[in-house]
Amino acid sequence: MTSNRPYLLRAFYDWIVDNQCTPHIVVNANYPQVQVPVQFVQDGQIVLNVSPSAANNFLMDKEALSFSARFSGQPMQVYVPVGAVLAIYARENGEGTIFSESNVEDEYTQDAEEVELETTEEEPTVSQPKAPSSSEEKPKKGAHLRVIK
Repeated sequence: MTSNRPYLLRAFYDWIVDNQCTPHIVVNANYPQVQVPVQFVQDGQIVLNVSPSAANNFLMDKEALSFSARFSGQPMQVYVPVGAVLAIYARENGEGTIFSESNVEDEYTQDAEEVELETTEEEPTVSQPKAPSSSEEKPKKGAHLRVIK
């Protein structure tokens, strides 16, 4: 099966926008092919406002999301592969989700016989309301995402 990350990312984006909130994504700026303004990267991550009013010519597909925006008044084209998105949340209330940092997409590009996936009985972790930060603990092994409610 293909990765569910692009589908979940699109669903959370639509849900946040439909509820008149501002979607922000946390991006691993060191991920291959990421094109973001490096002057705003902190600890290898950048938070981007991807609301319809901030992201011009916004395009999100199964591979990546791209848009043009102004950073300190300078126009820039942004390109973020879906695997580089670590989280998506609403700025106003912190609701959204955190994706695991492991690149699940790469695991599914190989033949099933070549990949040994670990399986666990653990459920995804649910936490109290708060916006994601780079200092948060990583999800438990076997949990592919953590829901913030």
